[in-house]
Amino acid sequence: MTPNVCRYCHKEIKDRDQLVMGSNFLRLQPFHYVCFQEVEKEGTTVWNYWKPLNGPSGNIRIILMAVLAIVLLVTDLLGEIGDLVAILSLYPVLLRVISIFFFELKIPKQKHH
Repeated sequence: MTPNVCRYCHKEIKDRDQLVMGSNFLRLQPFHYVCFQEVEKEGTTVWNYWKPLNGPSGNIRIILMAVLAIVLLVTDLLGEIGDLVAILSLYPVLLRVISIFFFELKIPKQKHH
């Protein structure tokens, strides 16, 4: 099992509580929580902007996108355009699933006393 390395400081991420998965278009990158804050400060353009996938904001976004996709796929709300929007809204959900299986499950969750 290869270690997850922060793409900012290039050090190993040893605890799942330290991990923030960042998404920038088609890229997924692991960061330390503190390093991700630095990356956010440096993101001045759309091309440098990273969104967190895990954590409260990422989880809320994933839930909303999944609900939107289900509603548009099950109903005939917007017709064929609705189906296209539903498929596009599944993209962040797919990124989150990939993040969980390929990054987050490889890092142990430490027990805090």
